[in-house]
Amino acid sequence: MADQQHPQYSGDRALLNQIKQDGSQSDFNVAEIARLRIRYEGFPGARDIQADLDAMLERWTLSEGELMAKARAIHQAGTAYQERFSKRDDW
Repeated sequence: MADQQHPQYSGDRALLNQIKQDGSQSDFNVAEIARLRIRYEGFPGARDIQADLDAMLERWTLSEGELMAKARAIHQAGTAYQERFSKRDDW
């Protein structure tokens, strides 16, 4: 089966590049990496994004479970998108 092109690929690629460059575990970055992990989990394509998401977890020395726990806490506190113009969830 051939790889598929995800409709959100270009925006997600640009966002992931920004997060990789920043490298910090800011609330926004953690929330976005968790969101992208969910979006691309099991997706038959976007292998570069999936590899970069794995690399970010390694860089941050976080397991998948730890990432998701941090993201849940961030969303419960409402701090994920405080510094951003948009408060919408783009799942």
